[in-house]
Amino acid sequence: MKAFLRWTLAVTIILAAAGLLVPTNVAAAEEIKIGVLYPLTGGAAAAGRELRAGAELAAEIANSAMSDINMSMARNAGIKNIGGAKIKLIFKDHEGNPTLGADLAKKLILDDKVHGLLGCYHSAVTKTVSAVAEQYGVPMINGSSTSPSLTERGFKWFWRTTPHDATFTKDLFDFLNGLTQGKARGVPAVPKKDIQNLAAACEKTEWGSSVSAEIAQLSKEYGYDLKKSMLYAKEAPDLSSEVRSLKASRADVMLFASYTSDAILMIKTMKSQKAQPKILWGQDAGFEVPEFRATLGDSVVGILTRTVFLPQVGRVKKVAGQVNALYKAKHGNDLTGASARSFTGLQTWVHVLEKAGSTEPAAIQKAANELHIPGEELVVPWAGVKFSTSGKEIGQNTLGSGVIGQYQKGADGKIVLEIVYPFDVASADMIYPFPKY
Repeated sequence: MKAFLRWTLAVTIILAAAGLLVPTNVAAAEEIKIGVLYPLTGGAAAAGRELRAGAELAAEIANSAMSDINMSMARNAGIKNIGGAKIKLIFKDHEGNPTLGADLAKKLILDDKVHGLLGCYHSAVTKTVSAVAEQYGVPMINGSSTSPSLTERGFKWFWRTTPHDATFTKDLFDFLNGLTQGKARGVPAVPKKDIQNLAAACEKTEWGSSVSAEIAQLSKEYGYDLKKSMLYAKEAPDLSSEVRSLKASRADVMLFASYTSDAILMIKTMKSQKAQPKILWGQDAGFEVPEFRATLGDSVVGILTRTVFLPQVGRVKKVAGQVNALYKAKHGNDLTGASARSFTGLQTWVHVLEKAGSTEPAAIQKAANELHIPGEELVVPWAGVKFSTSGKEIGQNTLGSGVIGQYQKGADGKIVLEIVYPFDVASADMIYPFPKY
């Protein structure tokens, strides 16, 4: 018996010296499972496809060796500090339904035994899914939901990389003020009285209601008159009465928060009724997906949308250009705000896992709270990713920022989004006022 023990000890020492023994948590994590919840069918399916594609590309880069891409996750062919473990994404379609999202999250946790979650785009779905994650102590990273309240709940297992609606809507009002100060490229200073009156139409969801509230608050703070503010039923079959109401307000600036089907219908209806604001701004979402411009064609020229990514970012940020080229080769279109944010969400998961060196929830939690990804690693034009661990907002990235793009027609006749804000990185002269239908 003693001889057997001596032999076993000797073999163990030899294997350890050869690097053939690994910690238990590493062996168990040859495949790291991340449950990803997005709207893959329904009114926001177009955005869902972009979100899925962005996350898949990030996982592909993380699982491979692409040393020419200037990202640390592109060099390791897996999670280096967990024995080269590969990321496996398990997608679920929540259809924009908060109850379904919560049920799917439970299945991912209890049946698929995922190590963490990513999602969910709709703030209302993220709200219920993150509550499930909190209940089970499962880490969740959110890359694309923007209701400010999501990081005001004091959750211990929820982190958000994207800026939220308060940041994006403040960008809008800073942009309007800059327009009156002559800061917009190619546009002389616009008298404030010419853009004084605002009107807003937002879909009646967690996200839309949040945007509506932010617009109302910031209108007062910045000294603008909100003549009309409405919440309409999402995925509405008809928006004629809403557009008539917007026109009746005689607003100079019209503001929207709509997912894909509503955004397309809203612009079609505005065109048919010849609504004529001086500025038309959409809160990303349906106003940025490829289907929006593909369906509406020239009707989108002059429309503004907030976003976190435009292809022009690649001109000043090499890594953004590299990743965008890969994405375009695969899907035929550029990264959008949706796909860039889901890419960044999964990239953040990779960095957290590397820092944790484990798939244990407590190790992941500690790593996320101590994380700092420098801006040069990201495709989005942010200063980086660093989560707040105290104060009003827990788990919110404090280094994110937004941009405002405008649909314009290039010399080749193709419609593209040009950067008009921040003013110091504008990629084209702004079209002002909004062209007549």
